[in-house]
Amino acid sequence: MTSHPINQPQTILIVDDDADIRRLVADLLRREGYRVELAEDGAELDVVLRRTSVDLFVLDLMLPGEDGLSLCRRIRTDQDTPILMLTAKGDETDRVIGLELGADDYLVKPFGTRELLARIRALLRRAGQKPRAAATRRFAFDRFLVDLDARLLTLDDGAPVPLTSSEFDLLACFVTRPRRVLSRDQILDWTHGRLSDPFDRTVDILVSRLRKKLDAASPGTGLITTVRNNGYLLTAMVRQVP
Repeated sequence: MTSHPINQPQTILIVDDDADIRRLVADLLRREGYRVELAEDGAELDVVLRRTSVDLFVLDLMLPGEDGLSLCRRIRTDQDTPILMLTAKGDETDRVIGLELGADDYLVKPFGTRELLARIRALLRRAGQKPRAAATRRFAFDRFLVDLDARLLTLDDGAPVPLTSSEFDLLACFVTRPRRVLSRDQILDWTHGRLSDPFDRTVDILVSRLRKKLDAASPGTGLITTVRNNGYLLTAMVRQVP
């Protein structure tokens, strides 16, 4: 996530091969005060990224040449910038794959401009938010240290564990409510602000992504378990640290 001087607008990159959609979304976002960059395919995306930093990607799934899934995978190799995926109504399998590859949210075409704007604002807010003043900002569990102020997850030897913005939001839910079963509806409330359909697979995929990263860093611990028909549970003991 890019930091900005005061009053400098955030930059959103729209990647879509439909010129009408690019123009519609760009006009909407510029009226709302955002800086907008446009690309119709992966090659143009690369050109934009060579000359400027981006705070959020609006990425179409179906693109000529390199498709949106490949671009999402490529973006995630070196940055955690929020990605909003635009998908056709019938592309549920591709939506699931997109979320597994690291997209933070998706929106089905055709979409309303108000919903698009609400989702973009929510993603940017979550990516850049700082916790309110509180007694607890740092938590430790198993081999991990979670710093809510810095939005960082590290191992006990100081090595960072890279998380996307959505993955960190989910982890924050678990460490502030340890050893408590969290339902999918609760997780949606705390991470997506009710912008997602409670019956979609967003939460399940997000939990799967976080679980894999924790298991890779601390093998065999099974820190997040599934409670059938109820939700998910962080099994570790969590303690506050100075």
